[in-house]
Amino acid sequence: MHNDIELKAPNHLTSLATSAVLVSVDVNVWSATKQDRGISSEVTKSKNADSNAGRFVKNLLANNVYHKDLINYRQTIYNWLKAKTYRWNNSQDLLPTISLESFKQEYDKHQTEFYKLLEDFCNRYDTIKSDMAFAQGDMYNAEDYPSVEEVKAKFGCRLYISEVPQQDFRCQVAQDLADDLKINYQRQCEEIVKNVLHQQTERITDVMESIAHCCGTHEVTTKSGRTTTKKRKIYDSTIEKAKDLCRAISGFKYVDNEHSRKLVSVARQLDDVLQGVSTEALRESDYTRDRVKTDIDDILSKFSF
Repeated sequence: MHNDIELKAPNHLTSLATSAVLVSVDVNVWSATKQDRGISSEVTKSKNADSNAGRFVKNLLANNVYHKDLINYRQTIYNWLKAKTYRWNNSQDLLPTISLESFKQEYDKHQTEFYKLLEDFCNRYDTIKSDMAFAQGDMYNAEDYPSVEEVKAKFGCRLYISEVPQQDFRCQVAQDLADDLKINYQRQCEEIVKNVLHQQTERITDVMESIAHCCGTHEVTTKSGRTTTKKRKIYDSTIEKAKDLCRAISGFKYVDNEHSRKLVSVARQLDDVLQGVSTEALRESDYTRDRVKTDIDDILSKFSF
């Protein structure tokens, strides 16, 4: 028997829809490689191999530094994206709405830097092509190289932002199929929420352990052979990362369970410890270093699931 079944989004997903967005960043680069069938044929023949046994791919720019900078910066952007978001699916990541403004500002800086590197590369492209005539030797073929306009079009850095889906589902299906769909939908959603909580837990644990470690000391041996105690280095980026995490976790209220409540409590405790604390104060004041280390060690000792 078929009924009009209303499949509502689980509470977790509804909450995510009001407190987060989905983001993706596409960074396109020109690989600057080309298969050379002539050389491939020469190699396979010289090795008495079948013509399909191998192929030769030319690196048209021979690892030119300006092109490598673009390739490497693409990975820099993807590493930044991974650190700022939580995995949603193979093409999109989850970003708390509270972090959207700072995320967009940081993305704009990355995009500006990417296109600056692209402009540097394109301005030198004709010279690079000329250099390749020597670097490629007998393999050089001017027709392998597109025009600078065509090359520039092969690069791009784009940000896409969309809402977390929240719509109801109405299907003319049998009751057992509707129940099965709803259970599967709930399971997928709970797995995503579990993953976000796990990543947040790892990130705040790592940054607390890092601060506690940096606030400590270590023994070093001088050139004269004497052993002395030295303060460890403390970096601005570590303290800022901790404060950003506290803000993100406290403001990202997507689910209400014991794990989430404990995580928010830890974030607030860490935020209290770091209130008014600067990197400069940690470097100069032994009292501040000891207090911060003691307080964070205390939080860590009680922070378990």
